[in-house]
Amino acid sequence: MTHEGGPPELAFPAPGRATLTLNRPRHLNRLHREDLLVLQRHLEQLAADATLRVLVLTGRGRMFCAGFNIDELGASADGTADPQLFERMVDALEALPVPTIARLNGSVFGGATDLALACDFRVGVAGMELRMPAARLGLHYYPSGLSRYVSRLGLSAAKRLFLLAETVPADELLQLGYLDALVEPAALDAEVERLAASLLAGAPLALQGMKQSLNEIARGELDLARLRERESHCAGSADLREGLAAFAERRAPRFAGR
Repeated sequence: MTHEGGPPELAFPAPGRATLTLNRPRHLNRLHREDLLVLQRHLEQLAADATLRVLVLTGRGRMFCAGFNIDELGASADGTADPQLFERMVDALEALPVPTIARLNGSVFGGATDLALACDFRVGVAGMELRMPAARLGLHYYPSGLSRYVSRLGLSAAKRLFLLAETVPADELLQLGYLDALVEPAALDAEVERLAASLLAGAPLALQGMKQSLNEIARGELDLARLRERESHCAGSADLREGLAAFAERRAPRFAGR
């Protein structure tokens, strides 16, 4: 029976872990305005969850996401304009304190390319493709998305993907740095699990602080005082004391996130 789907689903498969699943497989997981609002609420919940250590974002079915539903472009359900809704949602994903992994179970089109790019790591499958058709629609993309493309992929790659609107195959996405790993579909879960396990083995304060600092540096927004504050916070943390003790005792550390 066909899974009709609906808004994105949030699950907690194990302690410290969350999974967000795009849930309209019949329509290639295109994002409706309702979905953006649900994603915002889920991300607000996750940002406030002190027990969370890693988030996996994925899609149900054969495609990760076909992008925003263009039939709703520029207006909300009640007819009022809300052009920054998608941008705010993606920015909230990037700003999530914990590390994030995009489990790309299939192709990514339109705004979904930026949704995945807002994650810290992207694992793709052989046969997937990417296309950013903004130029073919007459759409000027929003500023934070353009900045993400340039800061994470470089100007040349960003121009190729935005201005030429080419369909780019998986192996080239790996070369461009859009994908961190490319695997056969049967190996997708194992590779995502490998990354998640590595992140779960890290010290939460250090991971969260360095994620934020690295993103600020990439955007040209380095605030040395803020970075030094994060550095000092980790230097005085119980996690650092535990990490040093575990190293000396040749055992796995037991971090508490404080």
